[in-house]
Amino acid sequence: SDDLRLPLHEVDRLLWRPGWVLAPAKDYEAAHSRIVSEDCWIIDGLGRRESIPARLARATIIVLVDLPLWVHFWLAAERQIAWAKDNLDKRPGGLDEMPPTKVLFETIWTVDRDWMPAIRDLVGEAERGGADVRRIHALSDLAGFKL
Repeated sequence: SDDLRLPLHEVDRLLWRPGWVLAPAKDYEAAHSRIVSEDCWIIDGLGRRESIPARLARATIIVLVDLPLWVHFWLAAERQIAWAKDNLDKRPGGLDEMPPTKVLFETIWTVDRDWMPAIRDLVGEAERGGADVRRIHALSDLAGFKL
């Protein structure tokens, strides 16, 4: 976002309250709608499933991080270990408490199994509608990624 000079919005900051409690849906939706209605933005993360179509409909560039499930588990485990050792520079959602590992892994599984097929379809539709889509399928693609 620094190179592009666009405001970066981490969707986890909208989604979670302290203690990893979900924000009320109306609060999340109001904040998400406000951001998506702005002229320029970068949104990092998935957020609530029902908010994804509105975001994709307004996006001009979509970066779909579509890594294998095992990579998501590996990255999450590395982050949990770093967090437990108090060696994590950037905490998701700006939260102080580490997410419960079991819930985190269940969420990763559910997103991969239940959300990603529909997200891939939505991204394909957006691409056919003119959005510039960049797909990340490997960590090597992610390491040096620039828009």
